[in-house]
Amino acid sequence: MSDLIHLLPDSVANQIAAGEVIQRPASVIKELVENAVDAGARNINVSVLDAGRTSIQVIDDGKGMSPTDARLAFERHATSKIQKADDLFALHTMGFRGEALASIAAVAQVELQTRLEGEELGTLLTIAGSRVTGQQMVACPVGANFKVENLFYNVPVRRKFLKTNATELNNILTAFERIVLVYPDIHFTLHSNGTEMMNLRPGSLLQRISDVFGRQYGQSLLAVEADTAMCRISGFVGKPESAKKKGGQDYFFVNGRYMKHPYFHKAVATAYDRLVPEGMQVPYFLYFDINPSDIDVNIHPTKTEIKFENEQAIWQIIVAAVRDAIGKFNDIPSIDFDTVGRPDIPVFDPDRDNIQLPKVSYNPDYNPFASSSSHSGKSGQSGSHGISPAGTASWQALYDGLESSSSGKGDASSADLFEFSEPMAPSALLDEKSPVHYQYKGKYVMTAVKSGLMIIDQHRASIRILFDRYAGLAASSGPSLSAPSGSSDSGSAAVPSAPSQRLLFPETVQFSPAEAVVLENILSDLNTLGFDLSNLGGNTYAVNGIPVGLDGINPIGLIQQLVAEASDHGASISPSLNLSISQSLNLSISRAAAIPYGQILSGEEMESLINSLFACSNVNYTPDGKAILCILPQADIEHLLG
Repeated sequence: MSDLIHLLPDSVANQIAAGEVIQRPASVIKELVENAVDAGARNINVSVLDAGRTSIQVIDDGKGMSPTDARLAFERHATSKIQKADDLFALHTMGFRGEALASIAAVAQVELQTRLEGEELGTLLTIAGSRVTGQQMVACPVGANFKVENLFYNVPVRRKFLKTNATELNNILTAFERIVLVYPDIHFTLHSNGTEMMNLRPGSLLQRISDVFGRQYGQSLLAVEADTAMCRISGFVGKPESAKKKGGQDYFFVNGRYMKHPYFHKAVATAYDRLVPEGMQVPYFLYFDINPSDIDVNIHPTKTEIKFENEQAIWQIIVAAVRDAIGKFNDIPSIDFDTVGRPDIPVFDPDRDNIQLPKVSYNPDYNPFASSSSHSGKSGQSGSHGISPAGTASWQALYDGLESSSSGKGDASSADLFEFSEPMAPSALLDEKSPVHYQYKGKYVMTAVKSGLMIIDQHRASIRILFDRYAGLAASSGPSLSAPSGSSDSGSAAVPSAPSQRLLFPETVQFSPAEAVVLENILSDLNTLGFDLSNLGGNTYAVNGIPVGLDGINPIGLIQQLVAEASDHGASISPSLNLSISQSLNLSISRAAAIPYGQILSGEEMESLINSLFACSNVNYTPDGKAILCILPQADIEHLLG
């Protein structure tokens, strides 16, 4: 019987290993930039073409490599970071596995130029598919210049599953941000297709955060500082008013390494209990300095998961440090007793100030219910009883015949509307509903139908109405938005064009490079809905107009929320999923413009709301699957009262 087990060739083994380390172009940039940091570089330049599909180039001014080291660096498990297994618990570098360069060379065509300081010539090394295709001496600056071309050229299945350029570029920016936020003393630049996207000069940590995410972040952050025997925590957390529903920046760094840790994230959220609404996220940038022997970073090839020896104790330290930062900077609003420099408003003293109060004259015999003939020039004839006989007769005439017709309808409705029946179609429910509606606690609209009592959530109903209206706008070319309001005209049809309400003073909003990429992809959808944005450069946009009917809504906050929700889609920024992006934008705007809870509606407004709801494509659920209405059967009502 022949043997079945055999060793895989190195090229196949390297491709298998590369699948864990190199998942997309962002993984290549992460590994190469981290190596440049470990090499002591002070200037690191990254350039990509077609979001890394065609070319990725990382240039640094680190210490460089000798010809032998340059050749050996592309072998698996070749590293200068550790010597023995115990070194894994005393790591002070970003990399240590010795797999990154071997994995990159296995699935791409790599060209490396490197030179040591003091050497006259450097080394030019070319590798394709783990095979060295050339090595020669070349004149080059000190440091290393990696050029990675045609990523996954020999693994077409992996290349096929790469996302669009916009999505991959967004992933590159995310990976780049996680590194530049750790090393504010290093100069980083990032270019995409020849366009400069980031130019981060050395400075303080707060300056680096502001350079990456915008100037507004520097104004809404509080410093955090806690030094204990177990660990040292520093960084910044956001003020409570900076909380967002989505798109909040939350970063943990341990010994200079980015980390994901849901348990510690919960600790930060706990510190903001009763300071921010539930479901809101506060940005934070927290840096841990901890003994390397107390953590284990060798869990996953991406090195974003870290195990801590004393997680519960560190959890308590995080909560205390964040709460101390909030209290220390008096972020909680307080009463201001400082009256220095305020105008002196005199207090009225009736004994001292002789002020003549105004006199009000009125006719005590005026009767608004009297006929014009009865009080024209003879206003006193109505007497002291208020309503004259003529006025009484005229008002009673208005109710002639009304009582009998009303009682007749009441008898019919009590016999028909509350009779139990099988579930009916929306059109049948609309025909059988009562003409009288009742609003309960400013949240629900209640009306009688044939099978029982129908209860409608007014906010969710308004969301469904507006969403269908906006969806019709996005589905056709050039249709538009009618005014989204909770008034009685909420059931009117969309007008043929999309009006945009111009702002008296345009407002500016600044995005991070990653958010700017997302905004460019949804800009056409925003324009279709009625937003008017103009690019001012530097990832800054001017908001010139907003859709009609969004009065009273902060346009900057709404646009930031739309960008954050589109960014949360991740891979959805692709031509095949533009519909889902459009639906997400429609839903966000519908929520912002919908009738809020607590708004009192008139009978006409409730009638219009119900009619508009039953004209929608789905009367039962909102676009995100929440129930809009329910019917309490007549049999259940009788059972409860029986």
